[in-house]
Amino acid sequence: MDPLADNPFFVLELAPTATAMEIERQGKKLLAKLELGLPAAASHPSPLGPRNRSADDVRRAMQALSDPRRRLAAEAFATTPCLVDAADHAPAAAGHGGRPVLRDVGPMLWWRPC
Repeated sequence: MDPLADNPFFVLELAPTATAMEIERQGKKLLAKLELGLPAAASHPSPLGPRNRSADDVRRAMQALSDPRRRLAAEAFATTPCLVDAADHAPAAAGHGGRPVLRDVGPMLWWRPC
């Protein structure tokens, strides 16, 4: 399991600030959708691109987030700043000569286009 691409927060598509109740609710919802065979539930976004999601992945993610130590590790990976290509983001590139710029864009947003 890749701690970045298969982060429990990404698998469940939740922010690192999610409560235990939100994790349980989202997990049950995804399990129901997977059981029905809904295509939207079969994958999830990650920093490394879309990843396949199975019922076992959802159960593992829910279990990981119920363990305080494993949740803390998942939070750390889910809130890491992103390395952004400055050429793609002109406002962030000012004075950087087209070099990559490190920007912290907040939890659950860093892997999306900055």
